Amino acid sequence: MTNNKPKTYTKQELIAKLKEISAMGLVPNARRGNAGGIGNTLEDLLGIEENNLPIPNAAEWELKTQRVNTTSLTTLFHTEPSPRAVRFVPQVLLPRYGWPHEEAGHRHPRGEMSFRQTIHGQSRSDRGFMVVVDRKQRKILISFDSQNVDPRHKTWLESVKRRAGLGELSPQPYWGFDDLEHKAGTKLLNTFYVQAEIKIERKREYYKYNKIMMLQKFSFEGFLKALEEAKILVDFDARTGHNHGTKFRMRQDCLPMLYKQATTIL
Repeated sequence: MTNNKPKTYTKQELIAKLKEISAMGLVPNARRGNAGGIGNTLEDLLGIEENNLPIPNAAEWELKTQRVNTTSLTTLFHTEPSPRAVRFVPQVLLPRYGWPHEEAGHRHPRGEMSFRQTIHGQSRSDRGFMVVVDRKQRKILISFDSQNVDPRHKTWLESVKRRAGLGELSPQPYWGFDDLEHKAGTKLLNTFYVQAEIKIERKREYYKYNKIMMLQKFSFEGFLKALEEAKILVDFDARTGHNHGTKFRMRQDCLPMLYKQATTIL
């Protein structure tokens, strides 16, 4: 009779196993053609189920993997801004501040509008948008300043003047600190953060798992600081026919900022 019970680890056993996997050097991608191969391959090596880190009495732990030196942003979570009475992106930002979609009249209908902005708290985008962390009001706000729009968007700015005026967004979309801290805290669990170098040999992808950290206790102050320092970005991606959702996304190597305790294992 075979025992199909999934493998469980104590934290110390998991640390020892991750060190053992790192010492193996290059290991082949277990899921050929799968972009999520780094995580899937590591799960296979650990003998665990996908997206399930079985540490007894510690359901708040997860395993996160990432390529070393990637420029890709990692999506932390999706959440739409308040005021919730208004579907702010499709009902305000898109009709008042959108611009013609590049595929309008081709892949999408004529008149299709787009509002795509990836913004942060360090400086304004070329269309004048930025994130403002207001600790006094305990809100993360989205701000618009027509004086900071790049001259190449002159025609768009003239259309904004007709549609919405050139003042600050009114009402301003925002996320309250308490709501966002709860949202982030439920998504950013205690984490074993494993990074891998990639090597391609004969069109096959190989991984060397060579950076391992244990991250504990989510820090909302670290989250706010990451927004202000452009380590976390707010990503709007909407068109007339579909809102792909508002995402909080993070740059490479910045995940430890979001935790009170970061322990380097390798």
